[in-house]
Amino acid sequence: MKQRGRMIIDIVMTVMLLCQMAYMLVGEDLHEWVGTAMFVLFIAHHVVNRRWYGNLFKGRYTPFRVMQVIVNVLLLLAMLGLMVSGIIMSRIVFDFLPIEGGTAFARTVHMLASYWGFILMSMHLGMHWGMVMGMVRKLRGENGANQASPSRTVVLRLLAAAISVYGVYAFLKHNIADYLFLRTHFVFFDFEETLLQFFVEYIAMMGLWACVAYYLMKLLQKCTAGRKRQIK
Repeated sequence: MKQRGRMIIDIVMTVMLLCQMAYMLVGEDLHEWVGTAMFVLFIAHHVVNRRWYGNLFKGRYTPFRVMQVIVNVLLLLAMLGLMVSGIIMSRIVFDFLPIEGGTAFARTVHMLASYWGFILMSMHLGMHWGMVMGMVRKLRGENGANQASPSRTVVLRLLAAAISVYGVYAFLKHNIADYLFLRTHFVFFDFEETLLQFFVEYIAMMGLWACVAYYLMKLLQKCTAGRKRQIK
């Protein structure tokens, strides 16, 4: 039950971040209120996962564990950057706070943290994709011992490949690298693009980085297993 609660919080936060990326299309009011809700869920996420911090300095660090810690720590920093810069720039929810100045710097931090946060949260989802699918199988009443049919596995892999290819196209179309590496300090939106099209393309980008993390995780786990066999 606890594991299901953690996954629900992660998925809701991921959906919220997806909505946050469309802030110019959904409006400033909704953007701030959804951001505030994300802040609450962010705190809840770290409360229910507090044991992870206690285990940071315990056990052996495999290549996959190193990757997991790096992604999680960078995601934590990105989310903190989003929250603090969002509060500084707020003109609705936190407008009552006596904050003066620092808006230009906060805007740059907010842009940087939002795009890196989007990629890192997608990777975080990819690293936990096995847990997500396990929860889906339980909801469908499938036995964990049942193996997926070869045909279904092929179809799912082809679908993941198609989503990833479209994700690469969307990544280039939206010039995401310019925002990640501060080659520009302003985000440009195509206001002729429908909200549905925007979400489809950002979901594809999310799928791309989730696939990158998932298959990188599998590669690192395979390398670790290979080393263990050589030692034996």
